Amino acid sequence: MFFPSDFEAKIGFDQIREILGNLCLSDLGKEEVNQIQFSSAHHEILQSLSETEEFRQILLSGDPFPSQDYYNTIPLLNHLRIENTFPEPEQLSELGLALTTWLDIVQFFSDERVLAYPNLANLIEGGQWSEVRSQKLSTKLEVRSTNKQQPETRNPKPETRNQEPASGIRDLINRILDDKSNIRSSASKELGRIRAAVNRLRGGVEKRMGQIFAEAKKSGWIDEDADVTVRDGRLVIPFRSAHKRRIQGVVHDESATGQTVYVEPVELFEMNNEIRELHYAERREIIRILTEVADEIRPYIDEFMEMNHLLGKIDFIRAKARFALDIGAALCSRLEDKPYLQWFQAKHPLLFLAHKKAKKKVVPLDIALTPEERVLVISGPNAGGKSICLKTVGLLQYMLQCGLLPAAREDSEFGIFGQIMIDIGDEQSLENDLSTYTSKLLNMKYFLTHLDDRSLFLIDEMGTGTDPSVGGAIAEASLLSMAASGAYGVVTTHYSNLKLLASAMPDRASRIQNGAMLFDKRSMKPLYVLKQGKPGSSFAIEIATSIGFPEEELKMASELIGGSQLDFEHQLQDLEVEKSEVAKKSTELRVADEFIGELIAKYEKLVNDVERSKNDILQKAREEAQQLLLDSNKLIERTIKEIREAQADKERTKAARSVIKDALEEMPDARSQIPDARYQMPDEGAPNPASGIRHPESSIKLKKSSFTEIISSKQESFTLTLDLRGKRADEAFLELQRFIDDAVLLSIKEVRILHGKGTGALREVTRNYLKGRREVKGFQDEVLERGGAGVTVASL
Repeated sequence: MFFPSDFEAKIGFDQIREILGNLCLSDLGKEEVNQIQFSSAHHEILQSLSETEEFRQILLSGDPFPSQDYYNTIPLLNHLRIENTFPEPEQLSELGLALTTWLDIVQFFSDERVLAYPNLANLIEGGQWSEVRSQKLSTKLEVRSTNKQQPETRNPKPETRNQEPASGIRDLINRILDDKSNIRSSASKELGRIRAAVNRLRGGVEKRMGQIFAEAKKSGWIDEDADVTVRDGRLVIPFRSAHKRRIQGVVHDESATGQTVYVEPVELFEMNNEIRELHYAERREIIRILTEVADEIRPYIDEFMEMNHLLGKIDFIRAKARFALDIGAALCSRLEDKPYLQWFQAKHPLLFLAHKKAKKKVVPLDIALTPEERVLVISGPNAGGKSICLKTVGLLQYMLQCGLLPAAREDSEFGIFGQIMIDIGDEQSLENDLSTYTSKLLNMKYFLTHLDDRSLFLIDEMGTGTDPSVGGAIAEASLLSMAASGAYGVVTTHYSNLKLLASAMPDRASRIQNGAMLFDKRSMKPLYVLKQGKPGSSFAIEIATSIGFPEEELKMASELIGGSQLDFEHQLQDLEVEKSEVAKKSTELRVADEFIGELIAKYEKLVNDVERSKNDILQKAREEAQQLLLDSNKLIERTIKEIREAQADKERTKAARSVIKDALEEMPDARSQIPDARYQMPDEGAPNPASGIRHPESSIKLKKSSFTEIISSKQESFTLTLDLRGKRADEAFLELQRFIDDAVLLSIKEVRILHGKGTGALREVTRNYLKGRREVKGFQDEVLERGGAGVTVASL
């Protein structure tokens, strides 16, 4: 399925295994990592990728998934298959903790999470230990006394409880063991009785030993700094050798110099013997209890073994999900059960991690191999990225078919290959007397023999290692045969005859396409960008010039090569670079034009809305003004009438004018509806007081700002980071919409949206909106040290 035998080491997958192993919580997960296998079964790959993607979403959501006590209890369970065997307390404790972890995992995938993570929930429920499918356990532990001198005592038999085997055994273990993995005294009445007797006797021994020790010290039989010590598990007093006969006792040891002897007083000897016998009885009772616990576990060993394997599987999937977050990987939009690939923004995972550590960026790879153009011939300068391109294709495709999420943009499309073959690196061997070229010929022979229409082959520097004319001819013939086999492939080369295959022999080589690693001739630096469709130049003369190679030799070499060929290659490369820049500018202009069009439409709609609102306001103001004037006229006419009847009496005229003034002051709202209105009371003694009231014309002017002023204003206030934390979803959506509109208008290339982790709702709103904007080229999580999954970085 892959070639050669050291395939994984050549493409770097052995390092991926090591990283995954370090991300595992347990040996169970590491065993799963060691068992990773390349698969060409579509359903297996899709299932593995889906499980990993769901766990990636769990990690992004911040949900507290159980992440400890993934103990490997398989050796213990195999041991307990044998009748009359029992576990040690530490082993039993690990089994209890593993069962607790499993039950917590089962509980995690309940209710709504079953719908959110269906593949992981199915993995859990598909085992023999789901909450729904597993059988119930009736705990039957009976604790007996084994003391022959007393009548047998039996604990009351616990009530039968319908519960999971895992929860039943877990609860049983918790009743037997304390937090330090010691057997509880309450595990049985007999054990409690034994330990109580031991404590009672030990207390008496310690009390009497203290008295004897005090008397010996007072009598000067022991040193001042001496203390009671232990020999062979028994309490003894360190007497000076000359006084060892002062009390009756048993000598258990003496010092190296013989100056001190360790004596156990005879009156305590029997009490210590009784304590020792009780310890033996305690051990027998503990073994009996552990044996009965083993009897309870034994019927469920197969189920617990399955549980253990699933714990390892979960740990493994978790490690894959964490690795996916580290390299910015996600589930691709399409996985077809056929050989092809169309990737966008693909990254070499190991190179990405190394660059991230050094705070550098990796230039992503866009590449396509389709049934119409299955073989890609990449040319370009040395150190321009050809080999990395080749290894990226091999590693990402292999990772995908091993169930690892690919480090490519989510809209990338992946196919499935039946086998992958590579020829990368120098395979010369002193032991087998193989030259580099001989090893390449052997690899090529294997390719020609085994390639089929579901194969992917990757060859670095095809045809090198021998006479260029002969090596190029063999490489050309071999490449044509490989393409004719229906296989897909990527090869790198400097040979001109391989570059010309796609155009020189269209009938035989229509499946072959060219690709170039672009090079900036002005800065003499590679761009590490793959451009499919045209061959590239090696730029050997230019690179030699940039490092200070002797001019005479370079001039001679240029003459030998021929100026026309160099000019052709350079013009071709320059055209590709310029074409790329023009396409980029064209896209920017098109997007800007579309945005401006949308902006103009929005402003026209706004102007129309304002115009309608203005007319409505003016009409309402006119109606209110007319009513105001009508009321005013009535009041004025009535006042004039009163003045005339009073024959311009000053007091009555003054009172009438006061009535008008008070009436006007009581109508401020009506007056305010008429912009810039002025009201003037009639002068005293005026022949026609009504002629003094004026109703001025009013107007509303719509101010318009130029587009340049708008752009300048936005540039001054725009920031590259939008903080949505604490916003409601609808508020966040509107702010994000305005933010992206402004960024596109200002030709911003990259922005950051700070939404936090939390429940994941704001992250989902952000990602869904970005997916729907055609101006968004791609987006990904920020690097961990700058916020990780709590920040989305979008490229425009």
